[in-house]
Amino acid sequence: MSGTLAWALVALGLAVVVVRRRSVAVGLVTAQALLLTGVAAAEAEGADDVGAATALGVRGVALAALFLAIVARTREPRPVRAGVAPFARAGLAILLALAFVWLVPPVGLESEQAERAMLTLVAFGAAVVATRRATLHQLLGIVMVENGLVLGAIELPGGASLAIELGVALDLTLIALVAVVFHERIFAEFGSGDTAVLESLRD
Repeated sequence: MSGTLAWALVALGLAVVVVRRRSVAVGLVTAQALLLTGVAAAEAEGADDVGAATALGVRGVALAALFLAIVARTREPRPVRAGVAPFARAGLAILLALAFVWLVPPVGLESEQAERAMLTLVAFGAAVVATRRATLHQLLGIVMVENGLVLGAIELPGGASLAIELGVALDLTLIALVAVVFHERIFAEFGSGDTAVLESLRD
C-alpha cells in the first residue's frame, strides 16, 4: 500500500471527526469505504480476491444508501451539538492514534504505512463514538473502525482470503445495522438522535 493512499484514508477519517453536518460525514465515510475497495481491487491476485473487492464495494454503497436514508427520515428539530469542540476532537483523535501506533505491537501487515493507517482509523472511529452525542455520528464512528479492520484484512501478507475479508465485512456490518435500529428507536421515542436525552431515563 502506498503512503499516498494511507494518508488519504487517514485524512478522510480526520475530516469525519471534525465535520458537523451528518450528510457530509456520510459522504466522507463512504469515500473511505470505496477507496478501500479500490485498494482491494488493485491488490487482487485471484478470483477470490476480486470477489472480496466486489463485496466490499457493495458494502460501501449499501451503507451509504442506508445512512442517507436515515438522514432523510430522521430530521433533527435542532442541530445536535457535540460535547467537545471540533479542534479538541481532532486533538484527542490524533493523540489516541499516536498512542495506538506507539503502544500496539506490529501485527504483521505488508507495510508499516498500512499498519499505521489501520490503527489510526480505529482510533479515529473510537474518538468519534466517544465525543459525539448524535447517534448517527456514533454509527459512522463504528463504520470507520470497521474500515480500519477491513484495511488490516486486505493488507495481510499474501492477501486475505475471501472468507476473511467477507467475514470481517459481514460481522461488523451486522453490528452497524443493529446500531442503526438503536438510532431509529431513540429517534422514534424522543424525536431526536441526541444521546444526551438518555440521561433523563430512570429505573
